[in-house]
Amino acid sequence: MAPTSPSTPDTAATGGQGSGIEVSFEFFPPKTEKMEQTLWASIEKLAPLNPRFVSVTYGAGGSTRDRTHATVKRIVNETSLKPAAHLTCVEATRDEVDDVIRSYWEAGVRHIVALRGDPPSGIGAKYVPHEGGYANAAELAAGISKIAPFEISVGCYPEKHPESASFEADLDLLKAKIDGGASRAISQFFVEPDTFLRYVDRARSAGIDIPIVPGIMPVGNVAGFLRMAEATGTSVPAWFRDRFEGLDDDPQTRALIALSVAADQVRQLADQGIRQFHIYTLNKAETAYALAHLLGVRPSKPLAA
Repeated sequence: MAPTSPSTPDTAATGGQGSGIEVSFEFFPPKTEKMEQTLWASIEKLAPLNPRFVSVTYGAGGSTRDRTHATVKRIVNETSLKPAAHLTCVEATRDEVDDVIRSYWEAGVRHIVALRGDPPSGIGAKYVPHEGGYANAAELAAGISKIAPFEISVGCYPEKHPESASFEADLDLLKAKIDGGASRAISQFFVEPDTFLRYVDRARSAGIDIPIVPGIMPVGNVAGFLRMAEATGTSVPAWFRDRFEGLDDDPQTRALIALSVAADQVRQLADQGIRQFHIYTLNKAETAYALAHLLGVRPSKPLAA
């Protein structure tokens, strides 16, 4: 597949009835029966869009290990979707992580999103590799590659990882992930499309040619979004805060504004040649479905009445 970048758009995509655009969706494993019903209703709504893959997150320290595995296995067994299971290095030895990798392969999973993971005490705390564990995502990707021929996606950071000393060091680590077997990078969320485009240019100039896919995070809870942005070093311009001002007690209007902001993001990126998009769904289908529609992605068959 050709690299995804403004200068070399990926036109090999199959979704979107000739739009040349592909989408993937991210879910998290449900904690309750009600949340599980919401998740599966969302999967049923989004499945006809024929996403390239759907990823399922993995909690810090493997805290959602069983729920992640159960969700991924159900996707394999009950749908035609291609699941990508998240996996982290946190709070586990290499042997423990390797057992998870083998269990995914045995369950029919062929794609892993390899991540270092956040410290158990939360984003912003100092990360200390687990004794006897994988030190980072580059080592994890290499370990996955040794066990089975998984497709491997990794994370990347348009404004660099907050713990990286420089953009150059951050890109060097991405290169190490690629050397370990990664064939796609999915970005941390961002607000300004130019932030992502500048990052892609930096990566291409550094010789990185794998697809770099923008991670699109529609706003659900504004306060939560801003907290996460601060913890991850994501810039939030004044116009963004202004859009949501005064809407704390107006969820319907807030949802419309959130869709408008995300729609502007994907339209601007598509206009610049980006052809793959990874949408963080928050386990809700409506906004993700609308963004895919705006990008020209249509159901592979009519939805049931």
